[in-house]
Amino acid sequence: MACGEAVQRNNLNLADALVRLIREHAVSQFGPIKKVATYFAEALDQWIHGMNLEDIMEFSCYTDNLMQMRSHEIRPYLEFAYSTANRAILDAFANSSRVHIIDFSLNQGPQWLALMQDFALRPGGPPAFRLTGIGSPQPDNTNALRQLEWKLAEFADIFGVEFEFREIVVDSLADVDIAILDIRPSNYEQVAVNSIFELQHLLYTPGEVEKVLNSIKEMHPKIVTIIEEEANRSVFMDRFNDAWSYYSKMFDSLENSESIDQHNSGDSRLVHECLGQQINNMVACELGTERVETLSEWRVKMNSAGFNPVQLGPSTYLQATMILALFQNRDGYRVEQNDGCLTLSWHGRPLISTSVWQLNYAAESRLVSYV
Repeated sequence: MACGEAVQRNNLNLADALVRLIREHAVSQFGPIKKVATYFAEALDQWIHGMNLEDIMEFSCYTDNLMQMRSHEIRPYLEFAYSTANRAILDAFANSSRVHIIDFSLNQGPQWLALMQDFALRPGGPPAFRLTGIGSPQPDNTNALRQLEWKLAEFADIFGVEFEFREIVVDSLADVDIAILDIRPSNYEQVAVNSIFELQHLLYTPGEVEKVLNSIKEMHPKIVTIIEEEANRSVFMDRFNDAWSYYSKMFDSLENSESIDQHNSGDSRLVHECLGQQINNMVACELGTERVETLSEWRVKMNSAGFNPVQLGPSTYLQATMILALFQNRDGYRVEQNDGCLTLSWHGRPLISTSVWQLNYAAESRLVSYV
């Protein structure tokens, strides 16, 4: 805290001395406090001596995707995200014969394998399922989305689901051209937009969130599912305090997982490195008020863009709670309701949130009439 305050006062000599002291103290510590203190010391050091924002952003997007893929087995975060989003999609399209999901966060596709299975069990049979996967270029130039297409198509055959897949590779969601999404009339198929830990990357560039939300409006989705971290990234000291609270709990929850599941040590190390990079991003970058990612702030952004919240019902809450029961390391986690949204917390500290949205057609009509 003293080092963070020195940074906020721009007393870099004192901050630099305190970073060295933090590192000395961290060496003698054990468990999650040692890891999180070491990463915060590195982040503060980067802030003091400067760093390249473009390098941070490029590595951040890559490591965030890796963390999502690797952390699936050692913590319930993605299970919570997938189950709550899928439940909302199933409820919204209970009577639809054709569904088109535009996925902003497509990685290995476990979410859609689970959804296809749920579709197959639907009374009356599954709908035709069209999936548009949006992904970023891979550093090794491999086509991960093409490999995913083959896997999803194989499972669609097993489940008896009429399936169509299309991949779109872009550097940023803000670069997506609506024209290439092949949005079909709503009387033919209905659209859902799904985003898991992706909108946060747009906060690095002012105006990109608003641009993407306007693009989503042009897609005329029936629902939009958004899962994001609960981390405040505004004024430096507020951001620093919130980051310390957030990542201390995050490392604590991981430590609890690893004490039970020792065979995932390699995945755990990768997740630690990715979290360390996130700490760097949050602490070492000065990006003003755009760095806010709490549920309350997303509510403001979505409402301003013309979206209304969809209340997540008891069935979604019950399913998310049941997902936690499948994990041996579930003690300490809680699913909590928050004004129609759901959050996953660790010992009372919210870590991620699920919110669902639909277009406010009345407001949109009034705007068109006024224009």
